[in-house]
Amino acid sequence: MKANVIITRAEGNTLEWKDYADPEIGDDEILIDVKAAGINRADIFQRKGNYPAPAGVPADIPGLEVAGIVEACGENVTLWKPGDKVCALLAGGGYAEKVKVQEGQCLPIPSSLSFVEAASLPEAIFTVWSNVFQRCHLQKGETFLVHGGTSGIGITAIQLAKLWGCKVYTTVGNPDKVEACKDLGADVVINYKEQDFEQEIGKDQVDVILDMVGGDYFNKNLNILKPDGRLVHINATKGNKVELNIGKLMQKRLYVTGSTLRAREYGFKKELTHEILLQVWPWIEKGLFKPVIYKTVPLSEALTGQQIMEGGSHIGKIVLER
Repeated sequence: MKANVIITRAEGNTLEWKDYADPEIGDDEILIDVKAAGINRADIFQRKGNYPAPAGVPADIPGLEVAGIVEACGENVTLWKPGDKVCALLAGGGYAEKVKVQEGQCLPIPSSLSFVEAASLPEAIFTVWSNVFQRCHLQKGETFLVHGGTSGIGITAIQLAKLWGCKVYTTVGNPDKVEACKDLGADVVINYKEQDFEQEIGKDQVDVILDMVGGDYFNKNLNILKPDGRLVHINATKGNKVELNIGKLMQKRLYVTGSTLRAREYGFKKELTHEILLQVWPWIEKGLFKPVIYKTVPLSEALTGQQIMEGGSHIGKIVLER
């Protein structure tokens, strides 16, 4: 097969489309003929040497989500057969013509979706469902804030929270992104370059916050949380060292947590996949949740796709297409 392989250079790591050994599947794994692969910021971190792959995963091929056709199945596989169309959550290796994955991390592609649309779903949906709905127990009728509303995580969190029956706040960086989030159903959209989200929302107004910013957002998040509010971190692009007023935490009975998904054990991912199939997939099949694709790039030009993401102007997902 061919794959986008991380190449170390003095001027900075790059990706090169080159020959690579085909994956060899185990008894509980399937081999996917990749038709499309989603780009995530974690892939950029990996290329730059800041996010190493877990053991057993190709260290030199990024890619956390794909869509394609099952090409082969291990001896113990019961959920899939060759020819099935699936999308999958990966721990790496997705920027390639073929990838292997354990059968319990795959979902059927809804008939209404293309491979490109399906490839845009797993990483964001798994992350949002795990953190917002499982860890933070977002309830119908509650108020929810997600920072970065036009990112893959943002567009997913807005739609899922609205479908769950919540009031949704989000933050973005320009007027076009404000309108895009309103179109997705967000109730209040704040342009953080022109407004202070803490002042706009007010004290004690939000039940659950999904944050990937960190830094000076941390204490602002605590201030706008209601008593018994929940804050979950999935990244900290503005810094992961913050000051915490423990008294405030105690007085408001706040729950502050965080997680990463990539290195979680297979059993957790399998159970999460099953819950998403039951809870989220019916919304997708009914057309109530819609993928948002900003741009497609040929699979062989993955570096270009990552550079588009680094530019920061995208609204929705950037997907590699074969």
